[in-house]
Amino acid sequence: MEILRTVDDMRGWRARLSQDIRVGFAPTMGNLHAGHVSLIHTAKAHADLAVASIFVNPMQFGPGEDLESYPRTLEVDLAKLQAAGADAVFIPRVEDIYPEGIDQHTSVDVPDLTDVLCGAQRPGHFRGVTTVVSKLLGVVRPHIAFFGAKDLQQVLVIKKMVRDLLINVEIVTVPTLRDPDGLAMSSRNGYLTPEERALAPNFAAALTACALTLQNTSSDVSETIDIAKKALEDNGFTVDYLEARRTSDLSLSPAPNDEIAIFGAVYLGTTRLIDNRVIPI
Repeated sequence: MEILRTVDDMRGWRARLSQDIRVGFAPTMGNLHAGHVSLIHTAKAHADLAVASIFVNPMQFGPGEDLESYPRTLEVDLAKLQAAGADAVFIPRVEDIYPEGIDQHTSVDVPDLTDVLCGAQRPGHFRGVTTVVSKLLGVVRPHIAFFGAKDLQQVLVIKKMVRDLLINVEIVTVPTLRDPDGLAMSSRNGYLTPEERALAPNFAAALTACALTLQNTSSDVSETIDIAKKALEDNGFTVDYLEARRTSDLSLSPAPNDEIAIFGAVYLGTTRLIDNRVIPI
């Protein structure tokens, strides 16, 4: 596995590849878990070579968020990527990505999709995501890139960015990996205390119950969401948002035969968890 530490290293490695080599790419912020590893396995199944990146992106963290404390486990991450069969990993420094600093850097904004859900609760977050992803796609130049379905809003935002900016890459959504008790795998799960970790699966259970109710009955959406919110609050969660939205444009008013998803973000103590459930048409 090639370890590429600078933009020039990454560009040089990519330039040496034959034009008929198909490259798959999985961008990460490190502290890898089995969900990240599944991105590499999927990349290996869809492409000739699999490239990962590890970069804790300061532009997507807001004031008071966990940038400084975000877990950094580089040596363990590299071992996991090696075992998963990654062919290369790009691990740039902040000054490689933002040489003039974040405040002086060009940014990429995706309208509408970033005004709701996590975008409303974390102003500027998606500007950081789309800016860094556009840069990573530019330097890695993959044919196909892989993102986890747990961050469904992020996937939708990135797909629109790629379409709008005519970036020649296919974006593939990889199913969410879950612990046996249903909790979606996340690097931030490590912040949970043992007591909070025992409660955390109730989040996934509430989303599942909500989605099944809406899928199998003619129940009122708002009433069903309110029942799920109360169940979460009764189990010790603080609900940041819980909403049913179209997966096409994240609007609140689906028409018949529109695919919708239940999007949720909650706090257990100081730990913020996100998850979703797509309701098939």
